[in-house]
Amino acid sequence: MEITLRLLQFFLKYTYAVVYALLNFFLPRKGPPTIPPIRNPLITLPLVNVIKLMRQRKLKSEDLVKAYIDRIKEVDPHINAVVQDRFDDALADAKRADGLIAKTSDANLPALFNRYTLLGVPFTVKEACGLKGMPFRVGSRKRAHMICMENGEVVGNVVAAGGIPLLISATPEYCFSIETNPAPPQKPCLNPYDSRRASGGSSGGEGALNGAGASLFGVGSDLGGSIRIPSLFCGVFGHKPTGGVTSIVGHFPGSSEENVKQYLQLGPITRYGRDLALLMQVMAGRNAQKLDLLTPVETKDIKIFYSFGFDGPNGILHKSTDLDVQLSILKAVKYLTNHGCKTELTSMKIFENSMEISFGAIAMLKEFPFLINSTNPHKVREHIFELCKSLVGRSEYTKEAIMIDLLRYTNGFMPAVNLAKYKEKKQTLITKLSEMLGNDGVLLLPTFPTPAIHRNTSGLALWNIDYCMLFNIIGFPSTHVPMGLDQNDLPVGFQVVAAPYRDKLCFQIASELEASLNGWIVPTPNDLQPLNESILFL
Repeated sequence: MEITLRLLQFFLKYTYAVVYALLNFFLPRKGPPTIPPIRNPLITLPLVNVIKLMRQRKLKSEDLVKAYIDRIKEVDPHINAVVQDRFDDALADAKRADGLIAKTSDANLPALFNRYTLLGVPFTVKEACGLKGMPFRVGSRKRAHMICMENGEVVGNVVAAGGIPLLISATPEYCFSIETNPAPPQKPCLNPYDSRRASGGSSGGEGALNGAGASLFGVGSDLGGSIRIPSLFCGVFGHKPTGGVTSIVGHFPGSSEENVKQYLQLGPITRYGRDLALLMQVMAGRNAQKLDLLTPVETKDIKIFYSFGFDGPNGILHKSTDLDVQLSILKAVKYLTNHGCKTELTSMKIFENSMEISFGAIAMLKEFPFLINSTNPHKVREHIFELCKSLVGRSEYTKEAIMIDLLRYTNGFMPAVNLAKYKEKKQTLITKLSEMLGNDGVLLLPTFPTPAIHRNTSGLALWNIDYCMLFNIIGFPSTHVPMGLDQNDLPVGFQVVAAPYRDKLCFQIASELEASLNGWIVPTPNDLQPLNESILFL
């Protein structure tokens, strides 16, 4: 362990503990619900059901797109998730999809949907992932006039499969934060369950939209938990794929470095775990065959390892995992044990250098963009001064993004000569974890120690990001699984980690738990009855 880094973590842990306790005391529960209840039953359909109904000519794309547009207009004033919409173009796309389906004979309809898997299906896109013709500022004043010239490759895969993009959603500046506070004039993105809490980051706009029931699914990206942390905070499913499976072409920020291609991954955010495998099949494009998603796996054949958090000195230095998060893991383990899985409480000793491995790997990226590109030889001093300015609203940059820049310029607060040592420890960790999980094992552990953090506290909470970032650095797939709400009506859950290219094990656990336990829960209860799909003719 690195003394300077860990002393800083220790100080911030106890500072955050005091702040967290005070905020929980003064803001103990959310106020009256602000998110309107869902009124249109079409919004409650999972993707797999939508496709089934469209193939049966029982559902029109135009009706579904209109339903989501209405829902987005209804909830966005409460969450500030939309950067820019393309509603008129989306409706035109939906009419074209309906026309194509209408003129296709019954005999040829299966072939049409085999070719266009997501024909007529609306979805949303994190701004950083790149949607042609839309803003590409990624939360930054410096990029205020940037327009995306081409679809990012993953977004292009979804569009090529017939998907209809509705909008681009908010990110923090340069995606450098675990809460979505873009630079003004954009407003902070709010949590749909409690507007006093963060929606997560950097895919916070997607987390908020999906959590509010305003997106069928979203395209997100993840370098250090940027899919999974918003999924936790907003109560939905989110998957960070095996390193290198999805293309990062067209994503900002990004680079051509091989390590960036491994660490940074694009993936789905959705309310329904049963949709994850289909979405990854589309998003992975030509790499989908590496995941073997079409070969089924039985839940009972998956070995379950689980932990409630880091242990030993590493556990002491991280924030203690909230009881409700621990209980969500225990609830899942009990269910899986009762349904034939072998389960084992495991030591987290192999993760003792989780922070050094994570921060060290990010510090070694040379081509990945910095927020502040300066020729100043005293970059650390310059960043500290800029951080002070941002705290009083006098900087053109956001404080959260400056902190990430500062972390990189200081080599993760470690001596540069030690970075190679942690690179070697990374390889040792990969070997040990691969041996433990094999081809049929998964690890359940916290996505983050707490449910959604209070707004503007991410600088103190950031030092727990290695719960997620570590699996980006070592390339293992990870799925966040929501498990209902805690005593404060905030979403709780955990992540499921598998060996590389065994993403489908994560999906199987996610869909199994969704079917039998709590998955996504609508923020504001409604009186809608489940849609009777057998009599749905639109």
